[in-house]
Amino acid sequence: MPLMPSKLSLRLNHLLLLALLVAAVPAHAELRIDITRGVTDPIPVAVVPFARAVPADGGVDVAAVVQRDLESSGRFRGMDRTGMPVRPSRAAEVDAAQWRALRSDYVVVGRVVAGSTAQVRLEFELVNVLTGQTLLQDSVSVAQASVRHGAHRVADKVFEKITGIRGAFSTRIAYISVDGRPPTQRYQLIVADADGENARVAMQSPQPIMSPSWSADGQWLTYVSFENRVAAVFVQRISSGERRQVSARAGVNGAPAFSPDGSKLALTLSGSSGNLDIYVLDLATQGLTRITDDPAIDTEATWSPDGQTLYFTSDRGGGPQIYTVAPRSGQRARRITFGSGYAARPRVSPDGRQLAFVTQESGSFRIAVMDLAGNQTAVLSRGGLDESPSFAPNGAALIYAGRDRGQGVLATVSIDGQVSQQLKSDSGEVREPVWGPFAD
Repeated sequence: MPLMPSKLSLRLNHLLLLALLVAAVPAHAELRIDITRGVTDPIPVAVVPFARAVPADGGVDVAAVVQRDLESSGRFRGMDRTGMPVRPSRAAEVDAAQWRALRSDYVVVGRVVAGSTAQVRLEFELVNVLTGQTLLQDSVSVAQASVRHGAHRVADKVFEKITGIRGAFSTRIAYISVDGRPPTQRYQLIVADADGENARVAMQSPQPIMSPSWSADGQWLTYVSFENRVAAVFVQRISSGERRQVSARAGVNGAPAFSPDGSKLALTLSGSSGNLDIYVLDLATQGLTRITDDPAIDTEATWSPDGQTLYFTSDRGGGPQIYTVAPRSGQRARRITFGSGYAARPRVSPDGRQLAFVTQESGSFRIAVMDLAGNQTAVLSRGGLDESPSFAPNGAALIYAGRDRGQGVLATVSIDGQVSQQLKSDSGEVREPVWGPFAD
């Protein structure tokens, strides 16, 4: 959790101990979405149950997944199925006047079609019942075992057609969990769908795991593990579980972040001196470049999308603030956050235009976003101990860690601050979320 600015040095010098404060849900537990704030006038949409292909669809209710995704955005209000007068599966069967009378603006219809070689095709159409126009006619092909993922892709396309924003329902999140209490704890790195479903363990250990970060292609995660009783940085391929240790130098090995091309990691290392600085590690050659060389504490580096800039936290000005520096040795760092006594854990939006970070407001630690062009800052979250922001790949929302009634939860908030939700586990707590990139 964020600490008072006067304790930043204590916080960073004991970076390795922070993992002991993290608690989370066992891998079999599920995350439940609770919308805590939505738009004032959500768009009414009816998602009609899709015509099934039994047994090829595996019993997945595609329409229910699509409706849940749209509603979870906080921008849509789904229609209860019991209020649907008919259940068409094609746009030609939709009586626009009938659905208008039910105060629905849009109707989504579709069908699951069994294909060859264990494939299914989700065919769907989006009808604007105010005009009677079919806005979208499309299909998604997936393996039979991935029908639910296909439903997320349908929701992505519907969401984008109506809002103009690319949907991110079919993306993934990763987070750290701890099952049990000291001294018998099980730490887990969990990868799940963006809605928290289909959680699976990517790595687990009786020793702490922390600071996960995705590669830009979504194939790898990097993280810090204490499985050998000392801090070490690993990279791991998600699909196969292949992993390798890339840094286990003396002292702190922390806060790894992939470069946009996946060839390098930005790291926080302390070396023999014990002072934390930013380094860049070439994964192919193991070549190490020192980026900062300052008696202050420099940590939590993240890359700009073009790979030309590193953003990091430093207390060189007397308190934690965000600085930028080119990822080459001998470069001078520049401070970019002002107006607040606390700014830490920077994360850059996918388009490079905004910076999310943890700030302090009225004694509480909250998530803020700054427009990098105009330097205007808006505080988006409302908790007391919010941390670890991570942008959705479409840049429209952030996921972060917070607390609710003493329990660690994940939360999301839209960039405009209008929509927020919590993802609570049905047992235990969850921390350090990172939102993965688009798959294509």
